Amino acid sequence: METVRVGLGARSYDILIGPGLIGRAGALIGPRLARPFVAIVTDETVAGLHLEPLRAALAAEGVASEAIILPPGEATKSMANVTLVVERLLELRVERDDLVVALGGGVIGDLAGFAAAILRRGVGFVQVPTTLLAQVDSSVGGKTGVNSAHGKNLIGAFHQPRLVLADIDVLGTLPPRELLAGYAEVVKYGLLGDAAFFEWLETHGPDLRDGDALARLHAVRRSCEMKAEIVAHDEHERGDRALLNLGHTFGHALEAATGYSARLLHGEGVAIGMALAFDVSARMGLCPQEAPSRVAAHLEAMGMRRRLADIPGPLPDAEGLIDLMGQDKKVRQGRLTFILVRGIGEAFVTRDADMAVVRAVLEDGLAARAA
Repeated sequence: METVRVGLGARSYDILIGPGLIGRAGALIGPRLARPFVAIVTDETVAGLHLEPLRAALAAEGVASEAIILPPGEATKSMANVTLVVERLLELRVERDDLVVALGGGVIGDLAGFAAAILRRGVGFVQVPTTLLAQVDSSVGGKTGVNSAHGKNLIGAFHQPRLVLADIDVLGTLPPRELLAGYAEVVKYGLLGDAAFFEWLETHGPDLRDGDALARLHAVRRSCEMKAEIVAHDEHERGDRALLNLGHTFGHALEAATGYSARLLHGEGVAIGMALAFDVSARMGLCPQEAPSRVAAHLEAMGMRRRLADIPGPLPDAEGLIDLMGQDKKVRQGRLTFILVRGIGEAFVTRDADMAVVRAVLEDGLAARAA
């Protein structure tokens, strides 16, 4: 087991990374409880795989548990389900000193964390992420929330977990598409600030994809180290934390355009969004022309979605996609915020992107769909 510390003063916490952590959950969570009880929020798919092992591990240490089981999928991230979870937690008489356990991917972690944030004006929670995406990104840093009809993650709160248990064994239960969607967030860390890590991924990414435990452990640890460092310096995303949104301005618009459906997973939107961000950067003369090709080549070698042409079904035109970007949380005074790059490992935040270039990149990508 390896430990990454998120340094936030009195609210600091550990990310524990390694195999078999769900089986040790009782011993790891139990000492943090004011009383031997937790409420678990999960979804139907994860419950079928990991709920009973988690409850058994808790019970072995004398910790009772109750589970709230939601439908799987991005559509679950709604205010209606927040209300359902909060009301159920109140029925269970969850107290302010109790802990809520979020067992699942990013959807469950975001929703359960938000429910914990607003329950009794703030109840502690523990993240037990079961997807690669959640282990390296959404379970760390305290962003919680749900989607609105106006856009993704527009309703939420910053609420840090008390502990994160990233059990790499559970990655073996993921469908290949889900694993690769999560891998997009791993690639993001190399592209935004660690060129050597991206180079490592170019060599070892296929090992990670194909089940190599050491490759998975290293990738999760390095990703968490980078996110922990950024969060410690900019918890509420007023500065460098926005770098973590590389690819997300485009990706969130694409998710909205596809109705947050199975047509496009979050990580797939991020992968396509990162490729678009590199294309925009190159056309603006900000980064070498070979950088977008190198990124696209790695995504293709991994078997990932990387182009607008890889999204099935209809999409809005370029103006429609730009309009969807206008609902992004990072908009300031009506101006879009983009994460662009000067090269691999050199991302930066700007509100001065050339929108004519953005529009042209989108138009070219959409035209390739029709070709």
